[in-house]
Amino acid sequence: MIYPPTFEQKIGFDRLREQVAALCTMRAARGLLAAEGFTTSAREIVRRLSLADEMRLLLEMNPDFPGGDYPDMDHVVAKLRVEGAFLDVEEVVTLRRALAMVGQLVAFIGARGQQYPALYDLTRGVEAFPAIVQRIDAIIDPFCAVRDGASPELAEIRRAIREREGQAAKRLQQVLAAAKSAGIVDADAQLSVRDGKTVIPVSAANKRKLNGFIHDESATGRTFYVEPVEVVELNNELRELEYAERREIVRILTEFTETVRPDAELIAASGDYLAEVDMLRAKGRWASANGCVKPIVSTDDRLVLKDARHPLLQQTLRAQGREIVPLTMQLDKRKRILVISGPNAGGKSVCLKTTGIVQYMFQCGFPVPASEISELPVFGSIFIDIGDEQSIDNDLSTYSSHLVNMKNMLSGASDRTLVLIDEFGSGTEPTIGGAIAEAILEQLLERGCYGVITTHYANIKYYAASTDGIANGAMTFDVQHIRPLFRLETGKPGSSFAVEIARKIGLPEEIIRSAAEKAGSEHINLEKQLREIARDKHYWEQKRDRIRLTDRKVEELEQSYAEQLAKIRAERQEILKKAKQEAQALIADANRQIENTIRTIRETQAEKETTRLARKELDDFRAAAEQADAAERDAEIAREIERIERRRQRRAERKAQRGEAAAPGSAPEPPKKREVEAGSKVRMLGQEMVGEVRAVKGKKAQVAFGQILTTVDKALLTVVSNNEYREATRPTTVRTVVSADISARKLAFRDHIDVRGMRSIEALDAVQQFIDDALMVGVGSVTILHGKGTGALKEEIRRYLRTVPEVESAVDEHADRGGAGITVVTLA
Repeated sequence: MIYPPTFEQKIGFDRLREQVAALCTMRAARGLLAAEGFTTSAREIVRRLSLADEMRLLLEMNPDFPGGDYPDMDHVVAKLRVEGAFLDVEEVVTLRRALAMVGQLVAFIGARGQQYPALYDLTRGVEAFPAIVQRIDAIIDPFCAVRDGASPELAEIRRAIREREGQAAKRLQQVLAAAKSAGIVDADAQLSVRDGKTVIPVSAANKRKLNGFIHDESATGRTFYVEPVEVVELNNELRELEYAERREIVRILTEFTETVRPDAELIAASGDYLAEVDMLRAKGRWASANGCVKPIVSTDDRLVLKDARHPLLQQTLRAQGREIVPLTMQLDKRKRILVISGPNAGGKSVCLKTTGIVQYMFQCGFPVPASEISELPVFGSIFIDIGDEQSIDNDLSTYSSHLVNMKNMLSGASDRTLVLIDEFGSGTEPTIGGAIAEAILEQLLERGCYGVITTHYANIKYYAASTDGIANGAMTFDVQHIRPLFRLETGKPGSSFAVEIARKIGLPEEIIRSAAEKAGSEHINLEKQLREIARDKHYWEQKRDRIRLTDRKVEELEQSYAEQLAKIRAERQEILKKAKQEAQALIADANRQIENTIRTIRETQAEKETTRLARKELDDFRAAAEQADAAERDAEIAREIERIERRRQRRAERKAQRGEAAAPGSAPEPPKKREVEAGSKVRMLGQEMVGEVRAVKGKKAQVAFGQILTTVDKALLTVVSNNEYREATRPTTVRTVVSADISARKLAFRDHIDVRGMRSIEALDAVQQFIDDALMVGVGSVTILHGKGTGALKEEIRRYLRTVPEVESAVDEHADRGGAGITVVTLA
């Protein structure tokens, strides 16, 4: 039951339906749309919503969906059902267009049946009649005319018509030429057509000079149109042939109509399918343009709105370049009625209308302008009291009309009723009006009604705060800038901010002070406390956000340091392992070279020259191996040493420049080359590595380059200072860059997830990704909102969590915070 009869006009649904109807191309589709009204059948609601939402998705994902205008077939089918009647050419063309469109839709949707099961079920069994389409194509040409080849008789008749027309045209041209020569008609006269006859224009003075029949005259009477007697007989033959052509066309169309008449009912069903698809297409296009989706059908009598918007208000604001503030609220068995208070023009009525239109759209089978995770129950009736219903005819004042509405609501109220009341109790003396409103609210609560009620009365706010089953809500207000924020907050009543608004619009201060005195300190203190609560709440919300941001930064730094340490340790182990492997390979190569040298000496019986060459080859191999090993193993260190050497050279150049500036007339003496001796720090010619001389034997020096001990010619060595040696051998610092991906995940991570309304597979995929992210960012505890329902989804999620080694426990949330509908997961 819907009350009052003007319910759709009050919430704006009538305008919404008109917008959708304007998108329909078929008259029958608009009729179907008008017939889809409010229903209390959950199965029918789900069917309508599934069809409309699948059509929305189909249109968004497939721009090649068969479009254009869909033709109405109802008049064609009505004519088919009449025995003896036949379809004219235009009706046959309409039938062909409709059946061809049905065939395209059946093929298009049938190929995507798995993606759109509801549309596939609607399409299954629909007949497209391709044989009838082929038969029509054989009769009617692309220009919507009957083909010459539709029958042999028609082809012969049209051939004869063309012959007679050619003869008549030739004869007329001859007569016209002769009349021009005789001066009977003007030299520039041309043939004309009157009443289907080809005639010659003749001046009034010469109309008797041209033999023939006069068919018409001009408006001035100066020109007469004469059919020459020479072509009268030909024209009569043409007229007879045209009659014969018409009779043959009627025969062809009658024969065609008789062949398709037995399928009239199936054709009618195809026309109904086309009309329903047209209606669904209009719904889908409107839903896509207005951000509407299919919500969850509530199984536990919860009404949960997430980011709900009033579509008409959204369209208006969008045209002005403004964004709508969405509504988020919840009603359930514990809190069935929400009492909204707050300043005038703060959005209270918008919240009420939004709730009404979203619920009504849902029970009419329309996708709703809200989040997909919104949950809507099926109500048996919806009542609304909004606006002024005063009537002179019925002798009703504003308050009387409100009381009549309250009486009718109470007579039909039950636990399956949604009640929407705006400005509850207003319109009369505040004390008695507030008392009556409180009594009515008590009755609605006892009958188990769900409702959204707006009010300014303090006693209603007190009653809501102290009564189970009712919750207070407030429209937020920016006290600093004296402007409404149009956002609903539940759990506390709101202030009307009458004093602040009056002061902002410029009401004299003495009036405001006088009003405050008359209202009394108790009322003023209450309003003041409400404002302070709002201000404090805003402050602590900002404080909480700053603390949360700081915690994230600290956790990010902690994670960054842990990753850097782990990476440094891993690289250290890898470097040591690689160095050991290279050293072992070097020793093996050296051993092989020594064995080859010994074998060569033995085979040549230790000839002096051969021995010398073998030793030189061994020394060359050792030097090359050591250099190659050092270059490969210390590539990173060499680059760092080169950088340090370049810096040292720049410092030396700057010192030299300062020395030149101090004594420009004297050239610096070249430094004396230091002798290589045991303990010297040296660098090999052509290399950046530095080492320490362990021993000197003649022209050879034994040098330790890191862990490698080798013998090198002293001429290839240059002594370096101890500072250069320390700087060159200083270990390099490994820098790591924090993973941008992990940082981004850390900042975007939320410690809760909502999987209600998802299929089991989708929910498990989302939970797996969620747990992986939680483990990556190091969160200790997370929550999964899956709802109660049948418990199947909860069991699937718990079964998966038991397979994750890092999950220490997975238990129900506290009963006050969701109970069995939420799983709290503790991670190791």
